[in-house]
Amino acid sequence: MQMRSSNPVLKRAMRSAQPGYGQPYQAPYGQGGPYQQQGYAGYPQPGQQPYGQPGYGQPPMSAEDARPMSIDDVVIRSAMTIGMVILTAAITFFLFPANPGLGMALTFGGMLGGLVLGLIIGFKGSTNPALILIYAALEGLFVGGISRIFELSAGTAPGQLVTQAVVGTIVAFSAMLAMYRMRIIRVTNTFVKVVSVALVAALAMILLNLVLSFFIPGGLGLREAGPLGIVVSLVMIVIACATLAIEFKGIEDGIAAGVPNKLAWQFAFGLTVSLVWLYIEMLRLFWMIYAIFSE
Repeated sequence: MQMRSSNPVLKRAMRSAQPGYGQPYQAPYGQGGPYQQQGYAGYPQPGQQPYGQPGYGQPPMSAEDARPMSIDDVVIRSAMTIGMVILTAAITFFLFPANPGLGMALTFGGMLGGLVLGLIIGFKGSTNPALILIYAALEGLFVGGISRIFELSAGTAPGQLVTQAVVGTIVAFSAMLAMYRMRIIRVTNTFVKVVSVALVAALAMILLNLVLSFFIPGGLGLREAGPLGIVVSLVMIVIACATLAIEFKGIEDGIAAGVPNKLAWQFAFGLTVSLVWLYIEMLRLFWMIYAIFSE
């Protein structure tokens, strides 16, 4: 069976009722016009007109953009986006002790800017490298600042909590990749729907908790240091890992279908969204553990 990979996490959740396998699908990634064809996300199937050729109502792509995507293309672009996250994260992480006010402004500016730009990229299906790298830079500002905030709250040595969260993220990513490659985890249409429903439910609960926190200290306690908070973080980590499996499936099917090279930026964007989310949940989990055992 073949399926569509919806790279951004929110995009995948909001479109959980998308057509199933082998059904006609609207043009993916914001391309123009419906594709009245069967198969994976509107990608060209044997005997069909190649993606991006005349007749699809799209501007012609360059030879580099139009050549078939390879795993190296995805890896290189993912390394660029993750590298940008790390680079800008260092700015807010090391800025906080010297200038907490500016550090806080950059942190929440990165959070809001990254959220808005991420939604634009996700829903429009943009493959613009500049937009995706700017998104990664904004996410980095947020990641670096929130990392320092959690470390200051936990009272750990600089870099201690971050190191543990990074190691946890790498281990989780590697485990998911290994289980996917060994087909221990099979990404089916049902798998995607279950993950989408779980994600929407989790985000709804977090939003409710945030709203209630303005009236009740800690809200429902879903993100507070305690047994409930740890359970919620573990659930979030599982969902984030599941989104990685969906990304792996999308990349694998995209390469098999010979999608254009420029779509590697969308896959890199999707992996970055999932990895940043996974890291933040790991960071929160270790912060809770330190907070509980330091009491």
